[in-house]
Amino acid sequence: MAVARFWVCAAAAGFFLAFLVLQSHFCDSPVLRNFAFRISWKTERILYRLDVDWPKQSEYFTGATFCVGVDSLNGLVYIAQRGDNIPKVLVFTEDGYFLRSWNYTVDTPHGMFAASTLLEQSIWITDVGSGSYGHTIKKYNSFGDLVQILGTPGKKGTGLNPLQFDSPAELYVEDTGDIYIVDGDGGLNNRLIKLSQDFMILWLHGENGTGPAKFNIPHSITVDSAGRVWVADRGNKRIQVFDKDTGEWLGAWNSCFTEEGPSSVRFTPDGKYLIVAQLNLSRLSIVAAPPVGSIGDCSVISTIQLADQVLPHLLEVDRKTGAIYVAEIGAKQVQKYTPLNSYLSSFGS
Repeated sequence: MAVARFWVCAAAAGFFLAFLVLQSHFCDSPVLRNFAFRISWKTERILYRLDVDWPKQSEYFTGATFCVGVDSLNGLVYIAQRGDNIPKVLVFTEDGYFLRSWNYTVDTPHGMFAASTLLEQSIWITDVGSGSYGHTIKKYNSFGDLVQILGTPGKKGTGLNPLQFDSPAELYVEDTGDIYIVDGDGGLNNRLIKLSQDFMILWLHGENGTGPAKFNIPHSITVDSAGRVWVADRGNKRIQVFDKDTGEWLGAWNSCFTEEGPSSVRFTPDGKYLIVAQLNLSRLSIVAAPPVGSIGDCSVISTIQLADQVLPHLLEVDRKTGAIYVAEIGAKQVQKYTPLNSYLSSFGS
């Protein structure tokens, strides 16, 4: 018994000595030193895993994939890409099978949103192109037929009557039909606009700057179940929050994005977390949502570090399954991340 304890202790001592030698070696190498830092004792909750089998046919990605929309009601995923002589919109099933593509009246897509109901399947696309359909926000049915145009086709501007856009970045459409738009991916405007279902302006914030309710490249927008509007104020490296009914400024998160501003924001189906993409860092952050009545400070619960130069531009979250779809302009693909079982069970029905 004593001999056995001796060998156990000797093995442990040998392991510890080997660890010290390796640690010393790591510290002498800048690459390995960085690696050693990444595997430090700090632990992080792992909430998602990459679905390596999605999509089934990646060869349909023939351009730079800028945005993705999910019709969770019908199990469809829409992807818009840029490039010459290629289909601008691809349609997949949530299982990753390619269904169809279309290219009608889409010039240079930037953002998109699937706003399907039991009565209607709709896809909205923001177009930042300079062609005859550029600087508009367009509504399509699931087969690519143009249903509605917001803005003045082919003409950028700041006007409100008639409504004009300049490089509109993204939109969010509520089930009520109300529309929230961030207009200004580096163009003339830095605006947040709410429209009614019959396209009347309900409220807007429209000034460039760094103060409350001012913007520098408002790039993405989403609405939570508590009636708060969340805007990725990318150039100001913050997220601003507004009351959806009045447009009142409620607060901002300034501390989580000091390296680079957020490029995309979406909530998980349970409303517990906000998924945030940072383009040039190739990073997704899962941030705890604050309780009703308090914006507070942002708290990052987990991160998904993508490979360098993947460049996640905009993302969408499936309202039913909680899966995250990420449009990556660097990698020219869309990737799907699914919640781990332990996390998925918390979504409920």
